[in-house]
Parts: sequence; C-alpha cells; structure tokens
Amino acid sequence: MKIGNIDLGDKPVMLAPMEDVTDTSFRLICKEQGADMVYSEFVSADALIRNIAATTRKLSINQAERPTVIQIYGKEIEPMVEAAKIVEEAKPDILDINFGCPVKKVAGKGAGAGMLRDIPKMLKITSAVVNAVNIPVTVKTRLGWDCNNIIIRELAEQLQDCGIQALTVHGRTRSQMYTGSADWTTLASIKENPRFTIPLIGNGDITTPELAAEAFSKYGIDGVMVGRASIGAPWIFKEIKSFITNGETTTPDMAEKFALLRRQIRESIDRIDEYRGILHIRRHLAASPLFKGISHFRDTRIEMLRANTYEELDKVLQKIEERITPE
Repeated sequence: MKIGNIDLGDKPVMLAPMEDVTDTSFRLICKEQGADMVYSEFVSADALIRNIAATTRKLSINQAERPTVIQIYGKEIEPMVEAAKIVEEAKPDILDINFGCPVKKVAGKGAGAGMLRDIPKMLKITSAVVNAVNIPVTVKTRLGWDCNNIIIRELAEQLQDCGIQALTVHGRTRSQMYTGSADWTTLASIKENPRFTIPLIGNGDITTPELAAEAFSKYGIDGVMVGRASIGAPWIFKEIKSFITNGETTTPDMAEKFALLRRQIRESIDRIDEYRGILHIRRHLAASPLFKGISHFRDTRIEMLRANTYEELDKVLQKIEERITPE
C-alpha cells in the first residue's frame, strides 16, 4: 500500500490518532513494536494558528518514529489552510484531516464528525488543504452522522475527487460514538466501487490479531488502524504483524511488557514533570490488559492509579509483576 511516495508494504497496520494518548513517546514505542505508520494526537487548527504552546508541542516528531502523520481539525477553510501550512513546516510524512472525532466539544461545534452534517463545506476544506501543501493529504471520517444518514459510499468518492491520497473510515456513525459494533461490511462496499481507487484504511474494534487479519481477508481493506486496543498494550502491533505474516502470534514476555509500561512512565515524566507525567500515563495503566483478570485486584488498582511519584508507582508495579509472573 502506498500513500503518495510512502510505501507501507503489504497489509500495513497503523496507530490511530488519539488525544492525550499518541504523544511522541507512545508513537515511537508502537513503531518499535511493529506499527507501520503512526498518527499524532489531533491538532486544533485554531489553536495552532494562535501559537498555543500545548498545541504546537504536538508537532514534534522523533525521526525514528517515521512515517508519521500529523492530524488537524477545524471547521473553517482559512484556518485549516493556514494550519496545514504550519504543519507542513514541521515535516510530517503525511497530513491528515479529522472529519471523524465524535466528542461533543469538537463535533458539537461543527468540526471533526460535525462536518458530516455539512458535506459541501467538508469538501471545500479538503480541496483547499490539498491545494495548500506539497505533502500527501488524507482524511479520517465515519460512516455518517447517524444510522439514517450512512453516506460514506458516496462521500469516499467525493473526497477522492478532492485530491486526498488515502481515506480512513471508522465503521461507526457519529451518533454511535464508540458504542455498538463497527460496521466493516459498509467499509467493504466502498472498495467495491470501481471509481474508488485510493487506499482505504479501516478502523474500529480491531482488538486482536485475528480481527486484523479478517479485515484484510474478508473485507478487502488496504490497511488497518488500531486505536483503543493499543492503550496500555503497544505490543499489540507485534502480535498483529506476526499473525498476519506467519499465522502465529508473537508477543513480548511479561517482563518486557512491564518494561514498556515503565518506559512510558519515565518518558512521560521527562516530557512534562513527575506529577503531570504520571497523571498523563494513568489512562494507559487503567486500560492495560496486563491487569485484567487478576483476582482481588481492586485495592491494588486504586493504589496504582493514586500513586503520585515514580517511586510509588514503580513499587506497585513491582508488586503486581511478582504476583502474576510465573516462577
């Protein structure tokens, strides 16, 4: 699969853009674990052109994580164009436009998935951004606003005509948010359109190597994007890639998994500070499958998520690791 001149190989697996999750450290770890391409947290066009420090920091790229995509969102043409030019100066490999974020503070204001209610404006923004930069532009969106407005089949072709070089579709509507199941059958129907010729990346409910392999074999998707299943488990990319390649799941051992989580904690602290760095990483710890199924874990979980220093947190992790690691 190629996007512009970027060759991602056969059946690429990508890290989805996730706010407060896909910072530089996490992207690099996922890349090392087998992700073929990684995406930034989404970047507000309005905040970027106002030079808000917390937003401009999202443009930082580690050379080892490439190919890297920076994703922007907004609801007006001029700010999106200006933001796209700023992003291009940060030298990502690809610029992605977010037309899929369903959260109220974004979609409710007309940006992200909110654009699914104003397709003419969405297409104008897409064309303007494509024409404003010299790097490949892609789009990430959803099936439609709600179950009565599944418009992605027609929209995919329209977005292609705007000049984008790949399309990612999350198999839910905006109204579904993250409930129910992703509809991969509708994604497959996009590929059945002979006029749709750019790569199609599928997103939604890819939680196991088997489901990733099925997305390729059953639905004909060109690439697969993994989101929430990677939080607290960046090794999922190694598992997926090994299963797709060899039919067997290769995964790091327990010590390696704990080492990856500790690395995330340390790098989060180094990037921000100890207190806020630990606050940031709690989402990864809370979601990690490492801790699922441990009996009588409630008190330990509370202790882990209340730790305020690296020393406190590491002691809890040591206790958990000793408890679940076979002798």
